[in-house]
Amino acid sequence: MKNFLRLKKYFYQYRKSILAGVMCLVLTNLVSLTAPWVLKTAIDQLRQSLTHKRLFYYAALILGISIVQGIFRYLTRQILIGASRHIEYHFRNDITLHLQKLPWSFFIKHKTGDILARTTEDLNAVRMAIGPGIMHFSHTIVLFFVVAGLLFYINPVLAFWALLPLPVFSLYIKKNTKRVYQSFMSVQQKLSALTSHVQENFSGIRIIQAYQREEASIETFQKLGREYIQGNMELARYWGLLLPLMMLIYGLGQIIVLMLGGRQIILGQLSLGEFVAFNAYLAMLLFPMMALGWVMNLFQRGAAAMERISLILDEPEQENRGQLSETPAKGEIEFRHLHFSYETQNKKWALKNINLKIPAGTTLGIVGAVGAGKTTLVNLLPRLLEISQGQILIDNQEIRNIPLKALRSLIGYVPQEGFLFSASIKENILYGFECLIDKCNEEEKIIEAAQISQIWEEIHTLPERFETKLGERGITLSGGQRQRTALARALIRDPKILILDDSFASVDTYTERKILQHLKPFMAGRTCLIISHRISTVMDADRIIVLDEGEIVQQGRHEDLIRNPDGFYAKTYAKQLLLDEITRGNK
Repeated sequence: MKNFLRLKKYFYQYRKSILAGVMCLVLTNLVSLTAPWVLKTAIDQLRQSLTHKRLFYYAALILGISIVQGIFRYLTRQILIGASRHIEYHFRNDITLHLQKLPWSFFIKHKTGDILARTTEDLNAVRMAIGPGIMHFSHTIVLFFVVAGLLFYINPVLAFWALLPLPVFSLYIKKNTKRVYQSFMSVQQKLSALTSHVQENFSGIRIIQAYQREEASIETFQKLGREYIQGNMELARYWGLLLPLMMLIYGLGQIIVLMLGGRQIILGQLSLGEFVAFNAYLAMLLFPMMALGWVMNLFQRGAAAMERISLILDEPEQENRGQLSETPAKGEIEFRHLHFSYETQNKKWALKNINLKIPAGTTLGIVGAVGAGKTTLVNLLPRLLEISQGQILIDNQEIRNIPLKALRSLIGYVPQEGFLFSASIKENILYGFECLIDKCNEEEKIIEAAQISQIWEEIHTLPERFETKLGERGITLSGGQRQRTALARALIRDPKILILDDSFASVDTYTERKILQHLKPFMAGRTCLIISHRISTVMDADRIIVLDEGEIVQQGRHEDLIRNPDGFYAKTYAKQLLLDEITRGNK
């Protein structure tokens, strides 16, 4: 049960509802317990003088008891199950909020499908434990002790023998609770693997179809599905044994009551009414005891699910200690003795000893081979990744001392993949702008951003223009169109620092030149970091650095770097010039 302690604040928040639900549950049981006693009285009076009027009275009384019991049972379910739904709602929101505050490194290590399984199926298992689980557990405990007391009140000897088989059931539950916990944990892990496989396959459906890997994908899906079924079958076997065992225990109790009770009636030690009431009370224990096994199953499932969710909740949120009253306004950037590694142990440096100062309002070009650390470097600036050693300063303020919201409001970031949401083009462009307070001239800013990014004309060829709905990840647009739409999304924020991470890789050189030409007025007075494999993209930058295996191996202006024929920059520039000449010659 310790796994559920994390939910205590939600229980406290809805303590009044839970208390009211438990009170209704107690009243439900108390009212229901009067019906067998009324039946006992009526049967005993049959041997004396039971009139039609008196018979109607008892019948009406039992009907009234049933109605009142139904009302309280309805209120119990509405209040307790309703409270569990509200707890689930708040808990789900808190998990989602926590996930959004985790560093990007967490999502690198964990598959999307696994996170989805934990925040859907696992959360539903927790909700079942704290809703129906607690309700039926409370119902079982209250009813068992009250009914057991009444059974012993009616006939202690008969009650002792009737309840004697119950310890067998308790031992069975105790023996199997750990097995259920471990089995459900295994089942949920298999579900995570299955969900991850499905999510990855649907996201990469074009690759699967292009390489004709449909059958292999289906085989893997079937294999994971069989493993998931086998895990569930193990749980089903436990539940399948539980119900027959309960019926056997109840049957043994009934046999004992019939044999001993019948003998006591013959000897005049027990009245017929008491015998009927005793059987009615014993029958009332059948469902609660069956529910107890189900509840134990729910609790073990919920505990296993809660442990899986806790692995997410125990992940430390990104530190946000910044308390600056004034947000940096110029945009000067400085890297001091910067080191970064993706590994926490046995560190292999992705960036080593980066020392670099970028004056406010200037443009820095970043080039280097694949895997040199270019993207890693710019991801450290908005704290998508956290620095391992060293410092990054903006306007002489260490970025970890700047509130995250204030830091990221300074930056317009266009990543390599140009990710778009399943919404309209307008909504995608305004995505970052919606975070800003000043929303005046919204339409003008959309048009300006679209024109600078050279997507304006192509948007007007679409059937609904800016209101055109995009598919998942913007799949209905080409790669170049997605990148330019992502660029417009960054520009509309009017950022002080603009990061372009190979943002023109999917557009042709002619379109790239037009974009850069329109970007020049926008970039004036802003600090810009441009990553590119094309030298033509960065050659006009105020300063260019070359990264190799995480280190700065060259830096300077374009004119300075091409003077070193043996350097990476000059060699790359010469190759690209030659390729351009060959391309023009072929045309």
